[in-house]
Amino acid sequence: MPRVREVLEIDYWRLKTGPRNSITDVRGVRVGHVTLVEGRGPLVPGKGPVRTGLTVVLPHEGSLYREKVLAAAHVINGFTKALGLVQIEELGTIESPIALTNTLNVGLVADGLVEYSVRANPEIGVTAPTVNPVVLECNDGYLNDIQGRHVRQHHVLEAIERASERFEEGSVGAGTGTVAFGFKGGVGTSSRVVETPFGSFTLGVLVQSNFGRREDLLVGGVPVGKYLAGLDPGAASGSVNVVVATDAPLTPRQLKRIARRVQSGLVRVGGYTYHGSGEVVVAFSTAHRVGHGAAELVHLASLPDEALNEFFRGVVEATEEAVLNSMFESTTMEGRDGRVVHQIPVERVVGLVRRGAGGAYQSSR
Repeated sequence: MPRVREVLEIDYWRLKTGPRNSITDVRGVRVGHVTLVEGRGPLVPGKGPVRTGLTVVLPHEGSLYREKVLAAAHVINGFTKALGLVQIEELGTIESPIALTNTLNVGLVADGLVEYSVRANPEIGVTAPTVNPVVLECNDGYLNDIQGRHVRQHHVLEAIERASERFEEGSVGAGTGTVAFGFKGGVGTSSRVVETPFGSFTLGVLVQSNFGRREDLLVGGVPVGKYLAGLDPGAASGSVNVVVATDAPLTPRQLKRIARRVQSGLVRVGGYTYHGSGEVVVAFSTAHRVGHGAAELVHLASLPDEALNEFFRGVVEATEEAVLNSMFESTTMEGRDGRVVHQIPVERVVGLVRRGAGGAYQSSR
């Protein structure tokens, strides 16, 4: 399916995208999925139908345990069972792949990350400290047999093995069973090129969208949701996880500031952080690698805070576009008990946006 800017054909965002308009425009970042779709019909808890999966984000191609990246975590709304955020907050580093999955699968996915880390670094827990697995989650139980916890250790290892600069969006991986604004949600991504007096940098965003009420949906600043409310019931709330990557030299404090601005991007699509919804952001920089157990002074250059404004704009724009891509790239899915969640009606939305814009936007073609 087409991505949102391809079908809207409008110059809505100000900053340029990277070559793939993806989080993997940040050099070294890779993304891998495992998608699990099995069975149909009535729910049999623990058996199926299965509509779930796993997505992993790798900040670089080396050993994350031995070469950690600077990072920050920000909880917009704490209705979440995410794992690993406490140590990110305390130490300002990430030392494992970042995994996204469903709520009840957090423990098994964390076990997979530990297994991966121990295989690559046998000293963990023996002659070196333990490892902090990072797992973010959304509840995909509307379509999926969530009690079955169908994502297992070998799926985590498989997703890491598959990780690439090019990956699918939409109803795949951790977005297989998700619902956004009453339509099919999923995984989406976008990037921005940020120009500063100190050079040009890239910022990329990946989202797992499972949130929002139909009537709240905004596309291109136009309240399209109120004209689509009668199509089907959908879900009233849910969760969204956002991973932000950049190659800019930034401290954990500065990454935290950028992570906080993700909320503005969610608002621009109609997100209101309702009760029952969990919104979590993990942000990291690939500019520096922090060696494990460093025995000498660590000197880390960083941009001045005055250079952050364009990063703030970039993360807002990229978050908004990534959420819309997650929906525009998804397809209609039937899940447990015959429940059907439809793809967003692309042509109708495009018409509403063009009329609602009142000619303010110029076609980019």
